[in-house]
This record gives sequence, structure tokens and C-alpha cells, in this order.
Amino acid sequence: MDFGLFYFANDNCALDTARYDLLLSGARFADEHDFSAVWTPERHFHPFGGIYPNPAVTGAAVAAVTERVAIRAGSVVAPLHHPLRIAEEWSVVDNISGGRAGISLASGWHATDYVLRPENYPDRRKLVIDYAEQLRGLWRGDSMSAVDGVGNTSEVRIFPPPVQRELPIWITSAGGVDTFRAAGRIGAGLLTHLLGQDLDELANKIAEYRAAAAEHGSPGHVVLMVHTFLGDDEDQVRETVREPLSNYLRGSINLLLGSQLPGAKKIDPAKLRDSEIDFLVSRSFDRYYEDGGLLGTVPKALRVVDRARDLGVDELACLIDFGVDPKHVLAGLHHLNELRLLAKKA
Repeated sequence: MDFGLFYFANDNCALDTARYDLLLSGARFADEHDFSAVWTPERHFHPFGGIYPNPAVTGAAVAAVTERVAIRAGSVVAPLHHPLRIAEEWSVVDNISGGRAGISLASGWHATDYVLRPENYPDRRKLVIDYAEQLRGLWRGDSMSAVDGVGNTSEVRIFPPPVQRELPIWITSAGGVDTFRAAGRIGAGLLTHLLGQDLDELANKIAEYRAAAAEHGSPGHVVLMVHTFLGDDEDQVRETVREPLSNYLRGSINLLLGSQLPGAKKIDPAKLRDSEIDFLVSRSFDRYYEDGGLLGTVPKALRVVDRARDLGVDELACLIDFGVDPKHVLAGLHHLNELRLLAKKA
């Protein structure tokens, strides 16, 4: 089992002068302690994830302060951009890092983000798969036909040329099994999380992904994002993460509704009473704390790692910036490294 660090903060205005200290300090720790990757997302126009509007920019910053750890987008919301632009930006990251770049492509989960390219919103899920194939070609040096400013068709390719011959690509899924299958069919990795699915549901979807990947001739690669904070005392950790994790879950209420009410018709969160939202968040916190993340002590977390491995997960992307004080988060990384070493021996 590989371990990486994952970032997707619910922005705290109290951190106006140091928003990216945890990103860079955590990246240095990951680099020095043989973690697999550092993942940063793309999110627009909202405090939830809003400090990460461009993963190529944050990826370049991580590349400049590290030497070994892989630098990945988790994720690029592909339909918001032209594939040429994505390939160019990530080729720069690949060059700065000496060949450590990789990207996961997502369709996005907020319509508001699509003020950047509203025409792509209806076909966003299909476009993600199309972009993956186009990016692979551009990365290898292929040209792309495109219409220029005066209406002429030109053949263009990206500069600078990347360091890696092949671009490592994952497809991001919030739990839709069709996306799992689509990622497998094109031989891409899969990045997912537990906000809209539990571990039992995930096992069946991973099996579908592996079957599709096998038809492509690929073993596949499954990365699971999990909220992470470890310490010596179980009760102390629970109380440390209760408020920030609850606030984080409240900020992703749309995904929580999907996980709490399977099969039910879609509910508008704006129509829920505060008491109903509080109940939903409380229930979700208990579930995530017990078996939906690496939360608590190292022995407890090791059981979660073992179960994830049994389900077919290859890598855990440990989301660390969900609101716990950064000083405590950085101190807790030593416990996470202890867990990583124990998992490696298992």
C-alpha cells in the first residue's frame, strides 16, 4: 500500500497570511519520508477548496521544494479547459520536477465552476474520457488540429516537451460505477473517495474497474482519498477532529446526501432544516471516524489500511488539511509515517 498526501481545504479566513504553509511543509515531509505523491485539486468560486483554483500552479510550487515525491492533480476539472492548455501547464510541472507529474481528470461537481466554460457542462462526463486520450497524444508529441484566431485550421503541439514519455493519468469518480468502468476501459488509474459510498459498495465498483482494465490489458491503479489525523490517544484525537471534520462534511452536504440516502430522490440541501443537516453531519462524522478514514491511533488506522488493501486499493491519498490546526497536523505526520512503515511490512 502506497501513501500520499491529499489537499482540499475548506478555506479558513484566519489563515490569510499563511494559506499554503501546510501544503509546502507537508510536501517536504512527504518527500523526505518516501511518501508516494502530493495531490492538489481544482476548485473555483467557493471557500470549500477555494485556495486551490489551479493544481498546475500548486504542483509547480511543490515541485520546486521537493526532489522525489510524485506531483499530481487531484483533480483537473478537464472540461473547464482546452486539452492543449492542460498539457502545456503539466509539461511545465513535469520539467520543474524532473519527470514527477501526473494528473487525475474529473468532470466537476459544481455547476457554478462552469461559468468558465458553460457550453461543456452537459457533456462533461464524456469530455473527461475524450480529454484523457487527447492529453496522452499531446504528451507524446502528437499535434492537434485547432482553429486559430482568423478561422484557419492549424496543427499545433505543446511546448516545452515533457520529461516523461507517458503522462500518468487517473480518472476521478465520486462513486458512479459507469465512471469506474470508463477509467478501466482506457487503461487509466482511478481516484475515488468515501463521501458518497461505503467500503462495501466500493469493493464491487473496484471489481468492475479491474475487469474493464483487464480487457484493456492494464492492471489498473486505485487511489482512495481518506481524511487523516493520527495521534497517541483515541479520545483526544476524536475531540480534536470532531469540529473541523463536521464542518468539512457540512461543506460537502451534496455528497453526503448521496451517501446517506441511497436510492432516494435528489434532495435540495437548501430545503433542509438546520436540525436535519446537523443530524446528517453527526451521523456522517461517526461513520467516517470509525471506518471511513485514518482517524485515531495507528493500530486503529492499520485495520482500515488492511481492509482497503483487501478491497483492491493500491494507494491511500491522505487528506490532511480539513481544518485541524496546522501545527497539530504536521506533528501528526510522524504517526502517519509510522502507519506507512507498518503497512509496508504487512
